[in-house]
Amino acid sequence: MNFRHKRLIRTAAILAIIIVVIVFGWIAVKPTPDLVQGEFESTEIRVAGKIPARIEKIHVREGDTVRRGDLLVSLSSPEIEAKLDQAEAAHAAATAQREKADSGAREEEIRGARNLWLRAKHAADLADTTAGRVQRLYRDGVVPEQRRDEAETNRLAAMEAANAARASYDLALSGARSEDRRSAAAIESQAAGAVSEVQAYLDETRLIAPIDGEVSVVVAENGELAAAGFPILTILDLQDTWVSFNLREDRLGAIRMGRRFHARVPALGDQSVELEVSFIAAQGDFATWRATSAAGGFDLKTFEVRARPIAPVEGLRPGMSAIVDWGMLSHD
Repeated sequence: MNFRHKRLIRTAAILAIIIVVIVFGWIAVKPTPDLVQGEFESTEIRVAGKIPARIEKIHVREGDTVRRGDLLVSLSSPEIEAKLDQAEAAHAAATAQREKADSGAREEEIRGARNLWLRAKHAADLADTTAGRVQRLYRDGVVPEQRRDEAETNRLAAMEAANAARASYDLALSGARSEDRRSAAAIESQAAGAVSEVQAYLDETRLIAPIDGEVSVVVAENGELAAAGFPILTILDLQDTWVSFNLREDRLGAIRMGRRFHARVPALGDQSVELEVSFIAAQGDFATWRATSAAGGFDLKTFEVRARPIAPVEGLRPGMSAIVDWGMLSHD
């Protein structure tokens, strides 16, 4: 009985060794899957102001979902508000000058110019009458030639004065010259443009969401001074997502624009996602490399390839990995 028992144990041990050898031999000859790992990325929008200002309040937090047009950040800039007051005052002054040029002289000025013209006209009429009388007396030999010349000179001077007074009256009636009116209108337009420019800068103290998305990073705090162009927060567009692969050039034979293939996403329980190639880098680099010969004389460049999901994937987020069996893809 003991002999049989020992024989059975020996036979079982031999069978176990044979099984182990077979399993390890199968593992040794089994081809290793050629896996390529990529990473999901999304469009990032960095929200920043055009002017240096102090952050009055940040209205969102990291992880919040925002809609296009939502208020994100309120900034405070007393300097811009003061410039707006100055620009509006300059615009008001320019408008007054333009209205003055358009309306011409005041009614009182017009009446005064008319009265001066009438007075000069009456004086000219009197001088003309007097000159006529002196001329007749001169012909009759009553007055000397000197008196006649004086009367004629007074008549001409009075007529010139009347003409000058009439010109002043006409000028008061017609108002400013057309050139002056155009100049005043141009100055008013320039002042209005300055107001619009400062108002545009003041509008930049209210930063709104440019797209629908999710707030991923907030890099500033309330009360801090934000420089012009300094990103205050970042918004992710989760509707614009793609996978980025860095492939050696010897793998590009299986890739072309529009090629579709499947990748599994470990973060989503190895869910299979269908992708379509949308971008292949025009030029490679040496970010990763390997020698193509034992001597290591040549390197293979790396190209970036992007592929987008064919359909929206629930729960997909930037940073998740995508695993592709490149061996199956290259033989597909």
